[in-house]
Amino acid sequence: MKLTVKQLVPGGQGISKISDKKSPHFGQVIFLWNALPGEAVSDYRITTKKSNYLEGIVTKLDTRSPHRVKSSDPCFLSTSPWQIMDFTYELEQKRLLVAESFRQAKLTLPEGIEIEPTITDGTEWHYRNKMEYALYWDNYAEKIKLAFHGRGTHRKIPIVTSSIERPEILAKAQAIVDELNKNHDEARKYQSLLLRANQRGEVSGGLYENHRPHPTFPALTDTILGHKYTYSPNGFFQINLPVYELALKEIAKEISTDKVLDLYAGVGTIGLSVARDKDLTLVECNADAFRELQNNCVGTSAQPILAKSESALDYLEKSQTVILDPPRSGCHHNLLEKLLEVKPGKIIYLSCNPSTQARDLKTLTTQYNISRVVPFNFFPKTTHIENLAILTRKS
Repeated sequence: MKLTVKQLVPGGQGISKISDKKSPHFGQVIFLWNALPGEAVSDYRITTKKSNYLEGIVTKLDTRSPHRVKSSDPCFLSTSPWQIMDFTYELEQKRLLVAESFRQAKLTLPEGIEIEPTITDGTEWHYRNKMEYALYWDNYAEKIKLAFHGRGTHRKIPIVTSSIERPEILAKAQAIVDELNKNHDEARKYQSLLLRANQRGEVSGGLYENHRPHPTFPALTDTILGHKYTYSPNGFFQINLPVYELALKEIAKEISTDKVLDLYAGVGTIGLSVARDKDLTLVECNADAFRELQNNCVGTSAQPILAKSESALDYLEKSQTVILDPPRSGCHHNLLEKLLEVKPGKIIYLSCNPSTQARDLKTLTTQYNISRVVPFNFFPKTTHIENLAILTRKS
């Protein structure tokens, strides 16, 4: 059954509709991996069946997009499914997907405000400073091999190459697997192998064993915009620091008040990088991240607060700039309501999920104007988008 891919959707797949009346799935929407807009699909494998839509993977094309390129890794669908498109096209598609997320949320930008071109440092490969591998037992070779899970399945796919993590990480991972094989260890004993590297190429992390607490690995340090940060390899820290610094520079341009409140602060890299000379308060709820936040605040006048952001509403003031960097689920509704009540002068909202960000912005635009929208390519060759929105209080 032939299909034509219409466009990419915020999840990263191509969307089409089954028009063959002989098909048992006639009329259903199908979301396809390994598909680009305008391509004619002659064969595909259905991976998921829902009541009102299907998911699948393209296996044969009749017409190829002029933007399609050969993927670098056999495992690309598991790790970075946008290896199939050229880099310039990827940047534009990410800008368009932010626009689509806004459209679906019925969020209209003010006249004269457009989504800016996606910002990148130009690096396409070997940018990830953190990677988690599965371990696969090869019955024929009688050896453990590094693996990733097949997209949409629990099946493990052994790998030889991977092009998105720093080379030091893959080299360390292979060395650990070689040691396991030397000791005749078993893959089923382990949940996964997690490794992280700093900008100097120092690697920390290790194996997660099944049915045992995750170990604490030696901390790493990195410098961001001239400031040193300490963090745990298995905690939250940005994956692509060069592009993150580009985002921080854009955020720094928007800080115009003496008081700054950084919510969902993590280990403090946003607030402490752009506003450490201000009256800065940082709020974080995760106890492990908060300990690192406290360490990173040493030597500054910043005030770290251990609390959920939606429970720290008393720290909101009208004279502040508020920084939001919530998880993928977006901001808690109690926080949004309090922001609308207090009306701080400016809100800087960085999001890893433009769909939930658009939902939150729709709520905030009753009292705020959107003055800038800037996507960033933190995760080249993947469907993930980091998006920055600047909101200024209405007169």
